[in-house]
Amino acid sequence: MLGYIFTAVAAYLLGSIPTGYLVVAKARGLDIRTAGSGNIGATNVFRILGKPAGICVLLLDALKGFGAVALILNYYHDLNEFLPRMFPVEAIAFPEVRLGYAILAGACAVVGHNYTCWIGFKGGKGIATSAGVYFALAPLAASIALGVWILLFVVSRYVSIASIAAAVALPTAVWFTTNSLCLGVFTTALGALAVYKHKANIQRLLAGTENRVHFKKEKIAT
Repeated sequence: MLGYIFTAVAAYLLGSIPTGYLVVAKARGLDIRTAGSGNIGATNVFRILGKPAGICVLLLDALKGFGAVALILNYYHDLNEFLPRMFPVEAIAFPEVRLGYAILAGACAVVGHNYTCWIGFKGGKGIATSAGVYFALAPLAASIALGVWILLFVVSRYVSIASIAAAVALPTAVWFTTNSLCLGVFTTALGALAVYKHKANIQRLLAGTENRVHFKKEKIAT
């Protein structure tokens, strides 16, 4: 039980690092929550600071999810060496037990990104962090979802449409490409959360007021 608690807390804190907030604050001295769409994710950073900063935040957000899962899946012997009471090797050496730890770590990293404790439990939508989680957990399914995201983004130029489509494609791909009921249920729940976090975007899409990406910096009044 201590191992699960430690994993949940550590993964949440890793996921809660508000990368977009920090990058915009460092570059412009702005609170990203008061600029653009108000979201701390990579898309809003892209609008405010441009492509390099947006890509940087995208990769850092994905790395948070990937790191939380990869640490459990690939370095469990080291975890046992440093924290033997929390991660007993006779338990974590079993693939199904390790997968359980990894799923918990991934879930908590996404929750940390979406509801970071450092800025009032508000955050991003979790798409990049979820992608990082799944490139560690189920790379084939993640690649399919990424392909869907790229296709929809190129066709529509709406990040929100691409992200919602990917949030639906990912659990579908997981059900068809893996044999884990636990992973399938977890991915379905995570996809539903991602769609829910886009509720404001859905409303703007229906109203015809959602912004398209034009690959130009957004000018901010000073």
